[in-house]
Amino acid sequence: MALFEKIIIVSSAQEIHYMKHFADFTFVTGGSSRQESLKNALRSVTSEYVMVSDIARCCIPTAMVQRIINEKEMAECIVPVLPVNDTLYMENSPIDREKVKIIQTPQLSRTATLKSALDTDKLFTDESSAIAATGETVHFVEGSARAHKLTRIEDLEKLPCIQPPSTQTLTGFGIDIHPFEANKEMKLCGITIDVDYGFKAHSDGDVAIHALIDALLGAAGMGDIGELYPDTEAAYAGADSTELLKDTVTRIRAFGFEIVNVDMTIMAQAPKLLPYKTKMRYTLASILNIMPNRVNIKATTAEKLGFVGRKEGVTVHAVANLTYFNWKKSLNGNLS
Repeated sequence: MALFEKIIIVSSAQEIHYMKHFADFTFVTGGSSRQESLKNALRSVTSEYVMVSDIARCCIPTAMVQRIINEKEMAECIVPVLPVNDTLYMENSPIDREKVKIIQTPQLSRTATLKSALDTDKLFTDESSAIAATGETVHFVEGSARAHKLTRIEDLEKLPCIQPPSTQTLTGFGIDIHPFEANKEMKLCGITIDVDYGFKAHSDGDVAIHALIDALLGAAGMGDIGELYPDTEAAYAGADSTELLKDTVTRIRAFGFEIVNVDMTIMAQAPKLLPYKTKMRYTLASILNIMPNRVNIKATTAEKLGFVGRKEGVTVHAVANLTYFNWKKSLNGNLS
């Protein structure tokens, strides 16, 4: 039988869209503080008890969770703790470490009590502090050294449940098409093409970057460009596509991916792109933060066939390869 009636994940609005691809949980947008985020989540809680865990504690043992649940009737908040083994000083004076506890999460609370305790402007660092401040009871149970909190990169060495990053390469494909529009500046791969026409589009119409964004998002499993930067929003009217690409790269890196290489084929009967290809390569490499030799740009005509062959527009196909950020190299001092 499942221990939990509902699992609620709290995160930033920007990350929730991606997180939903991993599991069918309830997702709630967080706030500007841990406490505000918790209050947002509690609006979705209807059970008598609620257990709150910090995602920074990645390796919580099942036995520790069971110990907390087994003691649920002992107080309004059940808290796992560890003893302090080192000598402690408060400013310049030693203190009795036997009277000090290291507080951990998850913590189990009566839902109504916790909601009431958080109904204040005062900020608390955990549930037990908020509940104790109201005069309600707190009960301690044995915690676990395995439930170590991930704060700094060296903490990864203390978290045995976290497996080394996969060496798998992930591939994504993107395609975009735009017709020409007279008397508009043409942007392609982030640079200006010296012609008297551009692309008809909601943004600046950089068809190559749009295809590249879709390829990157495809490799990361993050959806498509229309989901992240919809052309129905005024904020993206006339948007600089290089800024959209920069934002995409930031998101991809934030989710733990590294860009390996990209390859694009630009199908254009016009304009002639050979004089621009080197500058395109270096411009994209700078935004992607990879070496220029890992950005390949091919240009071809449509042999006068179709709308491309009639010089009515351009289509671009893009492929991107990603791999996972190797945090083990950071632990060894090989990455900044």
